[in-house]
Amino acid sequence: MVAPLPYEPRRFETAARHYVAGRPAYAPRLISRVAGLCGLRDSDRVLDLGCGPGQLAVAFAPLAAEVVAMDPEPEMLRLAAAAADEVGGKVTFVHGGSYDLAPALGSFRMVTIGRAFHWMDRVDTLRRLDGMIEPDGTVVLFHTGHPTVPDNAWLADYRALIDRYAADDMQRSLRRSPDWIRHEAVLLDSPFSQLETVGVIERRHTPVESLVERALSMSSTSRGRIGEQVDDLARAIRETMTIHAHNGAVVEVIESDALIARRPVPIGP
Repeated sequence: MVAPLPYEPRRFETAARHYVAGRPAYAPRLISRVAGLCGLRDSDRVLDLGCGPGQLAVAFAPLAAEVVAMDPEPEMLRLAAAAADEVGGKVTFVHGGSYDLAPALGSFRMVTIGRAFHWMDRVDTLRRLDGMIEPDGTVVLFHTGHPTVPDNAWLADYRALIDRYAADDMQRSLRRSPDWIRHEAVLLDSPFSQLETVGVIERRHTPVESLVERALSMSSTSRGRIGEQVDDLARAIRETMTIHAHNGAVVEVIESDALIARRPVPIGP
């Protein structure tokens, strides 16, 4: 059984304003690559589920007829709307989460989910999406990670600080448990069981202050969860990163990847 995490729709209320400045952006090359692999056309509709501050919604807006961006956190939607206004994207915003998915939203060629699938009832979400995605449409899960390369040596110290301040977060512990079922396993048992991954690796220079913002953008170490301890955490990050940073920044190697899930193609007689 794939048990969902407890639903907390306001978990990112205080983290939202730190998200864009802190979280690694998805590589633009990955966006165009996914659009091509999924056959996205400028007449298609895209649903960005758990859109956060709109990074994927804004990125795909020029490539589709419409992007529907959906999130349960009002502050995330406000930030996403502001980002879409800046680029003139064709984005419609809907307040709600995966439990609000319904045919009234219409049909979609592609559904994107970035760093949010683990917060959903994944089995229920895929069942609902099966009735909303076109026959040859896709579900695409986006993620950023860090390859084990010398440039990322600072990451162990950074993660140790996050672990220390998030130690009592039960939801984080559940996601990191050996019993946590990976997204791939959930998808393989869903209608969208034909899987493909694609990724882009880039070297970036990341200011230490962005790493502070990153910590505050995490629900496990947000001000809403750990309160005034965020000031201690921010100070510890700045102090710890002094041995790794040059001119106030660390070198960071980021892998932006996408897990593309389709329905299996029926095998003819």
